[in-house]
Amino acid sequence: MKMKDKKADQIAKRKKHLANLKSNRRNEPVLDRNEPSKLEKPTILIVCEGENTEPSYFRQFKLSTATIKPIGEGYNTVSLVNRAIQLSEEKAYEQVWCVFDKDDFDNIDFNNAIQIAEANNFGVAYSNQAFEYWVILHFNDHQGGGMNRDDYNDKINELLKEFGTTYDGKSSKIITDEIFDILEGVDTKTNKLRRDLAIERAKRNYAFFDHKNCAKEESSTTVFKLVEELIKYT
Repeated sequence: MKMKDKKADQIAKRKKHLANLKSNRRNEPVLDRNEPSKLEKPTILIVCEGENTEPSYFRQFKLSTATIKPIGEGYNTVSLVNRAIQLSEEKAYEQVWCVFDKDDFDNIDFNNAIQIAEANNFGVAYSNQAFEYWVILHFNDHQGGGMNRDDYNDKINELLKEFGTTYDGKSSKIITDEIFDILEGVDTKTNKLRRDLAIERAKRNYAFFDHKNCAKEESSTTVFKLVEELIKYT
């Protein structure tokens, strides 16, 4: 073969090779890379009767796999549940909880509020008589008998005295960072978390009753149900 023909043959083979490469690239599957989407955490709506105490308590929970939205509406019993229904219709929430107290509200209204909330698949964290009873159970193994809410403030401050802090249950009604840290701390007598002790005590007291007339079940609280739920997302 002449040198000129050999060179032309090499050029032709090279062109054919390049053409084959281009053809293969065209036939390769296109791998679309979707932009990474940021998944929204589920939101737990907590509609509270109290405008200060309950929201200030629940805001302290640090959830890693959910977002918590506690709001203090100033409504009570049935009106609070109706407000929760309204809010749940405005936006979708993973869970909706109603937090309210028996206080001196009508027995029928209190019981109806629980029934309406449960009929709407809402969680209910009620306290009979008031939310502060849940706080007391972190320190005191109260057996569920009658304890008037007028005594709650003094009782809590008696229990907080050794920690050098106080709870203003008559004015600001705020669960401060300091108080919350104490509630979440370890009880030196039992070596258990105070929160776990409160859950155990609240469950035991709740089991004393048949729940046919929750308005008469003093002293009791179902706040433990909500707290146990929140713990799942920490």
